[in-house]
This record gives sequence, structure tokens and C-alpha cells, in this order.
Amino acid sequence: MQICNVCDEQTPKYRCPACKIRYCSLGCYRRHKDTCLPVKQPAPTASEGKDAFNTGPWSVDDLLYEDDITDKVPLQKLQLLGQSKELRDLLCNPHLRQLLQSIDSADTKDDVMRAAMQEPLFCEFSDRCLKIVENEAKSLQINDIGDL
Repeated sequence: MQICNVCDEQTPKYRCPACKIRYCSLGCYRRHKDTCLPVKQPAPTASEGKDAFNTGPWSVDDLLYEDDITDKVPLQKLQLLGQSKELRDLLCNPHLRQLLQSIDSADTKDDVMRAAMQEPLFCEFSDRCLKIVENEAKSLQINDIGDL
């Protein structure tokens, strides 16, 4: 289990976007920001392709910022999406793959998401994703109750 890098007491919920240390509260962030040393990302060399960033393993924490923490889905539940035959079948559709690529590459994802939500195929895909994640959450809660 991780511990807050500022107070060394609580479980961290947030990650500093500048230096990537983990902290647990607004108070810890305020104490940290005065001494924060931003981590410089090395610029990609000409020999590195655009996809060089996609080759290494990533964690959900690397993608989230402080404001996103309330919508965070644990990595274990996200991995269930990759195991779903229904989702794999949907992803065989080239139109859906194109929609997902356009969302991923968009500078303003909000606008592109609004447009994608008008597509029945994208709505079906997002609904199935939510059902998989929510059904897993419900089954975990039922198992926890049964263990009492």
C-alpha cells in the first residue's frame, strides 16, 4: 500500500501533475507546492516514432489528475473490458475503431465525445463498457456481503 509522500500517514488519492509525487489531501498539496520540483520529460528524438509512448506499460494513475479522481475505475475492473467477447466483437467494426481513434487523437475531447455520443454504435459500445464495469462492482459487493 502506498503512503502520502508529504505527510507519510494517509493513503494518497492524488498525483502532482508537475512532479508526479503522490499526496492525500489539499493540505498536503499546499505544503508540497512550495517545494515542488517539476520533472522534465525528455523530448522524443527524431528516431522515436509517434507510437513510442504506447509501447510501455501504463497505469490508470498516470492518466488521471486531481479533478478526475472521483471517476476513477480501478485497473482490475478495466482489465475486464479486455476479456469481454462482446466488446471484442464490437471492436471488429471499422467505424467504431475510427470513432475511438478520433476521440483519442482529438485536442478537444469534449466536443468529439459529444459528437460520438450521437452515434448509436458508440452508445452501444459505451453502454457495454459500463455494464461490464458496473456488473463487476455489484458482484464484488455481493461477495463482500456474503463473506460477513
